[in-house]
Amino acid sequence: MGATIEANNNPKIQYDEYEQPIERDAKTLSYEKYAVVCSIITFVVTLIIVIIHLSGVLSMFFVGTKIEGFMCFILAGLWAGIVAIVSNPRHGIAIDELNGITNGNIYYFSWAGFICSITLLVSYLRSAFSVDLAGEIKNRSARLQYWSLYLAASLVVMGSSANIFDEDCSSGIQSKSYCRRTKFGIAMGAAGTVMSLVIVAMKIATAKAPFLIEALFAFLLMVCGGFEVAFVTSHQGPGAPLGNLYYFSWIAFLSTFMLFASCLEDYNAAKAMNTGNEPTDSEIQVEDLDDTI
Repeated sequence: MGATIEANNNPKIQYDEYEQPIERDAKTLSYEKYAVVCSIITFVVTLIIVIIHLSGVLSMFFVGTKIEGFMCFILAGLWAGIVAIVSNPRHGIAIDELNGITNGNIYYFSWAGFICSITLLVSYLRSAFSVDLAGEIKNRSARLQYWSLYLAASLVVMGSSANIFDEDCSSGIQSKSYCRRTKFGIAMGAAGTVMSLVIVAMKIATAKAPFLIEALFAFLLMVCGGFEVAFVTSHQGPGAPLGNLYYFSWIAFLSTFMLFASCLEDYNAAKAMNTGNEPTDSEIQVEDLDDTI
């Protein structure tokens, strides 16, 4: 909250390609005010909830009730809005025009707050309605949690690359090589989103997906993801500065590595099981001798 208010009161001046200061429009100012208001609301609400939890009498009327669930949902929505605003280079709050992090406190703690709010919401659903989302995802089908992680990372990669392309490439600020790498990031994000969405949909609907298709998708995405992190996050790529595109490109690549490793492990386990079930020559000879006797 304090870092957001300070950044709003002392905004970092952004410059165009001619080194002229860019005036912030009314829309940008409204987004910055929204981020400040959301951070204040989340701080006040969280403080009140903590006090209620510490009070033995008040906690009886709040903990585990629908009111707490509603507040968890509201906090998750507010943190999602804060993350979307502060990580957008147009507003210059935590990300500059080069898509690099300029205010680590706002950037990292905004994501930390969003993750905590989702964790609180999941915890409430587990305690109030006995809905174990993490357990259901893990038990529903193998590797569903990895595919879900890759789907989320691909969406961020696609959105961040598209935003960079609109800001830098459409206006002709960046070089052709930079824009080609940005297009590659958009293509990889879109392809990864579609392919992972297909696998996630099949696993949710039928609790399984064809193993060959899943393994093939994981291998292709792992190979293409290696090229994506090499080109997009390199020194001349749009993901070179530490930001959403850099972090989620690596998260997506590492998740595909875990996916392919898991598929390979299942394949080796099934192969070993089939090999163990095959009768050996000595067993066949003993059976024949028994029949003869």
